Amino acid sequence: MASTNFKDLWDYLKVRKKYWLLPIVLVLLVLAALVALSSGTAVSPFVYTFF
Repeated sequence: MASTNFKDLWDYLKVRKKYWLLPIVLVLLVLAALVALSSGTAVSPFVYTFF
C-alpha cells in the first residue's frame, strides 16, 4: 500500500513538473522518521528543539 502512494506521488511530480517539491517531501520524511525512532529515548529533548 505504501509503495503505491510513493508511486502516485512520483507520477504526480513527474507529470506536473513539480520537482521542486521533492526536497520538501524528503525533509519531511526524514524528520518524521527521526521523531518516530527517537520517541522515548535520550535523544527526545534534542529533537523537540527543532520544533
